[in-house]
Amino acid sequence: MTIVKRTIFVITVLLLSYNFSYADTVCLNNGRCLEGIIKKDNLEVIELEVSSGVVKFGKNSVKETKLSSAEKNQLLRKKWQEQKIATNNRILRQQEEEERQPKAVDLRHNEAGILVDALLDDKVSVRFILDTGASLVLISRKVAQELGFNPDRFIPDVQMQLADGRKVRAKHITIRSIKVQNLEAKNVDAALIIDEAGDIGDGLLGMSFLKRFNFKVDLKEKKLILEKI
Repeated sequence: MTIVKRTIFVITVLLLSYNFSYADTVCLNNGRCLEGIIKKDNLEVIELEVSSGVVKFGKNSVKETKLSSAEKNQLLRKKWQEQKIATNNRILRQQEEEERQPKAVDLRHNEAGILVDALLDDKVSVRFILDTGASLVLISRKVAQELGFNPDRFIPDVQMQLADGRKVRAKHITIRSIKVQNLEAKNVDAALIIDEAGDIGDGLLGMSFLKRFNFKVDLKEKKLILEKI
């Protein structure tokens, strides 16, 4: 490569590097300089937009400002947006990875059976009886009312058999969200009890929820192990 060609090449690289260096700059009296996009500059305050928000400086604390072009500021905003998307995607991947990890849920016992705490629609806390023999999640009239349903307005369309052999009339519904130990299943088929069945407490945690997971009941350790499929 000749000296002339080498010189042209170096100049081109420098120009390209300069074109990718874009941002307004605010230099403070303490020697610190920050890059971003100046949103306001008056006699009292300077507001600098950065990737995480807006930073305000008193004008008496600012030594000098350097302005970039509108085109370069637009490129900077595009860069921030790409970084935000990349960060959000990374957080989502981490959350999905965490959700896939098996969770050990504490179990309790009483005369009715094995109990599991759950959260319905992010607002109603319940204590379900774990019932792997129930095809659907079953909720009591009280829980239904807390979720905003009115059992008295429903016509029964399914019949559920309880663990003791009793049959109760129920209405097929969908629960938007059921969470157990931060593991969530959405749009879960369930049945709302129309007949009174006071001995099942808040209801039954049946297979319409459990089938969304690989699960294991460890009675010795009193744990329900859930792993998202």
